[in-house]
Amino acid sequence: MSLADYLAKNYLTADPTHSDKKKKKKRKKDSSVSSGIIIADDDALGWDTTTTTISKDKNGDGEALIVRDGHTSDFRKTKFSNWTTPTPTSANADDHGAAEAAAEEDNGGGATVVTMSSGAHAGLQTGKQVAAALAKKRAADIAAFKSADPAASGKGQETIYRDASGRIVNIAIARAEARRALEEEAAKQAKQKEMRRGEVQILEAEQRRRDLGDARFKDLARYKDDVEMNEELKAKQRWDDPAMAWLRKDGKAGVSSTTGRKLYDGPWMPNRYGIRPGGRWDGVDRGNGFEKKWFEARGKREARKDLEYQWEMDE
Repeated sequence: MSLADYLAKNYLTADPTHSDKKKKKKRKKDSSVSSGIIIADDDALGWDTTTTTISKDKNGDGEALIVRDGHTSDFRKTKFSNWTTPTPTSANADDHGAAEAAAEEDNGGGATVVTMSSGAHAGLQTGKQVAAALAKKRAADIAAFKSADPAASGKGQETIYRDASGRIVNIAIARAEARRALEEEAAKQAKQKEMRRGEVQILEAEQRRRDLGDARFKDLARYKDDVEMNEELKAKQRWDDPAMAWLRKDGKAGVSSTTGRKLYDGPWMPNRYGIRPGGRWDGVDRGNGFEKKWFEARGKREARKDLEYQWEMDE
């Protein structure tokens, strides 16, 4: 007995003869009839992609199978698997390789440390570890800032100023022009103030400044025999001085004023300020009479005051 006969006798089961089975009648296939009928809805607006297909069973039993979206109602009765293993195409080959690399790392290829924007690592850590990570990130940022090109960061660049129209303005020149305008305005105001003053007031102000400068060399107390003070008092003219007609300056009455100009040598109407007329005055008063009325009103007020005082004393 050969080895093949021994194995067939003891370990194999012989196939039954075909005579024991009932011979199945072979159904004639009609080529004119389609194996599947597709029912399409004409009223669909394009949103429903469901396709209903009626087909025969692959076993040839002739039973109608309802196929919806690629799944049959006889899914559990099928005798073979329709699953196909997807293969990466050239378009997504890089993504497939990256996914395989990530899967290998997850399976034990090494743990990946996730660093947040603050510099700390994600996950459970101690306070010292977080502080050290933050300090390291801060030191790295400072080093990167110091090593960066100043021109790229704008450090040390001059500030550009623009006016309302958008033109570039040189701030140094603008400040100089503004300072010059202020100085000119101050000089103009001082000149106008000086012009509003009279020549006599200007001379008196200068004399006061000289007197203040000389005061540090003079005695604090001044007596009646002070020659300088007596000369100053004698030179001062008063409109109501009864001896003015006999006073002579340089041998002539009213030859010149404080400014050195010639004055009118003759009688003149008094005024509130005691200003004498000039040497070219013809003696005609061309005013509106205000000075005369002012003196009359002042005299009446003083006379009334004296009269009231006398009446009080009589009563």
